[in-house]
Amino acid sequence: MRRIHPFVLVIFTALLLVLVAGCSINQIAVNALANALAGGEGDEGSVFTADDDPELVGDALPFALKLYETILEQTPEHEELLLATGSGFVSYANAFVATPASMLPFEEWDRREAMQARAKRLYLRGREYLVRGLEARYAGFREALFDADRQAVFAYLGRMRRDDVPFLYWIGASWVAAFALDPFDLDLAFTVTRAEPLMLRALDLHEEFNDGAIHDFLVQYYAGLPDSMGGDKAKAEYHHARALEIAAGRLAGPYVSYAEAVVIPRQDVDLFVDLMNRALAVDPDDHPAARLINILTQRKARWYLQNIEDFFLLDWPEDEGEEF
Repeated sequence: MRRIHPFVLVIFTALLLVLVAGCSINQIAVNALANALAGGEGDEGSVFTADDDPELVGDALPFALKLYETILEQTPEHEELLLATGSGFVSYANAFVATPASMLPFEEWDRREAMQARAKRLYLRGREYLVRGLEARYAGFREALFDADRQAVFAYLGRMRRDDVPFLYWIGASWVAAFALDPFDLDLAFTVTRAEPLMLRALDLHEEFNDGAIHDFLVQYYAGLPDSMGGDKAKAEYHHARALEIAAGRLAGPYVSYAEAVVIPRQDVDLFVDLMNRALAVDPDDHPAARLINILTQRKARWYLQNIEDFFLLDWPEDEGEEF
């Protein structure tokens, strides 16, 4: 049976809302719209993730996210829409705010800082919706997650199921991403390690989630944190190997994230160039569900190669007598 496109359902339901009698919005219609907006991606990805035009998606996402928030005002505990809204904010912050900010030249430092501050706010905004989603499923989860006793959340994690994995993943990802942009935020500094048990529980429940995204996250997590906060280079290497195995050559991301987290600090320029070229060799059309993220990742890989001297102490040819 041919699937009805989610946006067709959105339009149909919006028209239905107009016809609803009275001043209040009919809750059944609101739920129908929320279900349409939060529809699953399927094997071919969503209307966003399968797109080949990053600028089009980047321009469209803010409107979509505000629409999600508007519907959530009427149905605040709609779990799937909370997931779609939270993950949407985190994805938008990463792909269209934080990453472009990181690619700005030094002369635009003020703009870069402003964009990073905005990305941090968007990450935490997304995290809030995601925490609300798990709170709707497991009353008391929020309090346990932020409790001074870091063991309080484990009782909830033990009850979670495979369909909770997206919430766990996106909460952990948003937490660490926000901290990475502002490591001097003491609240984030004292709580960021709480992302690890969420990710490890998600890994137990669904190791291959989102083509190995959990493993890819753990590469950056263990490689990026100091040993005193749980950093572990050996674990980073293990998770990189598993991320590559699960992705099976369909994703550019594992090559670039490993290069950022491990290879640049190691100053291995030859391996770095090889990894960027491997990322660029991925054909985005071979995996439609990840077409957009592959295109964006390859854009970053090209930028790295064009600006490689900013990240490595290269051996320059000896000067032929010119004085500086």
